[in-house]
Amino acid sequence: MSKNKLRIIPLGGLGEVGKNMMAYEFKGDIIVVDAGIMFPENDMLGVDYIIPDFQYLLDKVNQVRGIIITHGHEDHIGAIQHLVAQIPAPVYATPLTRGLIEAKLLRNDSRAKAQLHTVQAGEKLTLGQFSIEYFHICHSIPDSVGLGITTPAGLVIHMSDFKFDHTPVDGWPTDYAKLAEFSKRGVDLLLSDSTNAERPGWTPSEMVLNAGFDRVFSEAKNRVIVATFASLISRIQQVADAAFKHGRKMAFAGPSMVDNVKIARKMGYLNIADENLIPLEQALNLQDHKVVIMCTGSQGEPSSIVGRLSAGTNRQFDLKPGDTIVLSSHPIPGNEEAISKTINRLLRRGAQVIYDSIAPVHVSGHASQEEQKLLINLVRPKHFLPIHGELRQLTRHAELAREVGVPAENIIIAENGQVVELVGGRIQKGERIPGGYIFVDGESIGDIDPAVMRERGQLARNGIFLIDISVDKYNGRLLHDPEILTRGFVSPDDAELLLPEVRKRVMEVVNGGGLDSEKDIANAVKSYLHQQTKRRPIVLVTLSKT
Repeated sequence: MSKNKLRIIPLGGLGEVGKNMMAYEFKGDIIVVDAGIMFPENDMLGVDYIIPDFQYLLDKVNQVRGIIITHGHEDHIGAIQHLVAQIPAPVYATPLTRGLIEAKLLRNDSRAKAQLHTVQAGEKLTLGQFSIEYFHICHSIPDSVGLGITTPAGLVIHMSDFKFDHTPVDGWPTDYAKLAEFSKRGVDLLLSDSTNAERPGWTPSEMVLNAGFDRVFSEAKNRVIVATFASLISRIQQVADAAFKHGRKMAFAGPSMVDNVKIARKMGYLNIADENLIPLEQALNLQDHKVVIMCTGSQGEPSSIVGRLSAGTNRQFDLKPGDTIVLSSHPIPGNEEAISKTINRLLRRGAQVIYDSIAPVHVSGHASQEEQKLLINLVRPKHFLPIHGELRQLTRHAELAREVGVPAENIIIAENGQVVELVGGRIQKGERIPGGYIFVDGESIGDIDPAVMRERGQLARNGIFLIDISVDKYNGRLLHDPEILTRGFVSPDDAELLLPEVRKRVMEVVNGGGLDSEKDIANAVKSYLHQQTKRRPIVLVTLSKT
């Protein structure tokens, strides 16, 4: 077996959109790239968000030489507080990304001690056996970087989220010269973002949004409320420019939005004059046509500001008829239904809603097919591993690589937990390790498993039936009629018809001497309820003997 074996371990982001995390292991040294979260799917009831399963790293904590973050979006930094709480490795990030991480650690867990180090695009870092070169890539947030990772096994390019935007809002395009330099050296393996692998053509420049926002602000007669991700710094700048052009003051709502804007302004990534910013409380007292409010909630999250506005439950302020709501983001896969419901509720409450399918108020931050092919042609990798996407997107990206000349045998499609090895100038699949979901539900991390998710789904679909009985501990006879409570199963009128017969059957089981456990009662009730309703609620029985 060759000693020069680089192990590439996908812990998140392969086979899904979100919770991106990749580990690289060589001769006892490990580096981790990104630590993101994923939004819960519709059937993941009660889950706040999902983080990668990084048990593999916990078993090798002393080998982790560093945690490298490519940019400041939630699907790349959202799990950082959970990671650094258990793995005391230094964290390396560009200035804006570091600022966003610091704010996140403070908001989520001030006790988490992270060793934060600032790096710049163009710098080189050595961590154990790894030599890492940072190069700037264009995305929808400033200070995004890709990585050139060199070990004795070869040169690997880790191309995080990117697009080839020649007119980016921050004026800092992707470092094409560095990509060409890597190509001259010989790239053994390219890992590249697959999010838009099914989208033909080129992703439009962020600059095209300026005209879209200009039109929205020129036509809006009352308040404008713009919802986007709190980390979408470039979009915040564009909204600010449009607002001030049309004589509107700007306010921010929501702690993450307020914190991120404060950090980005302090570090020079947002150019917003003090006189153009006002507190939210002041904005609510201004004339409607003189204010714009930016907040979160573009994905239809019920607990977000836009989600609460659509339901009429937001505390700080409510919708007014004639408000213009702009959802400046593209639906994350799985969120389409929630967004549609939110839009419908906003319209029902008298708001005008603008979103990307009816007006140019959002462009993707991810490369489309022609950019993905151009990247491969620029670096001419010997091998290719598509990352960041669902399986269908990874598969399509692999097809694109074949179309531009990467041999099929040099392409691997892997999902979370499937180790890929670069050894002897070739790539191959290694063993599989756990790479599933870790659910975060309030303060609970990892305590909710798929079985609990299934049970929550059953509760949501069929409801619950609670039966409380007391029996004489000497003769086993009932001391009083069973107490029954049902929720989410049948209407009160139907319950009145069902409950007498349920009580009767419970009494027959208990007084008939056939009771061995609460399970006997539950089975009898389940059988009767299914016979009557063709439904299977969760039946819980509490039995006390006195």
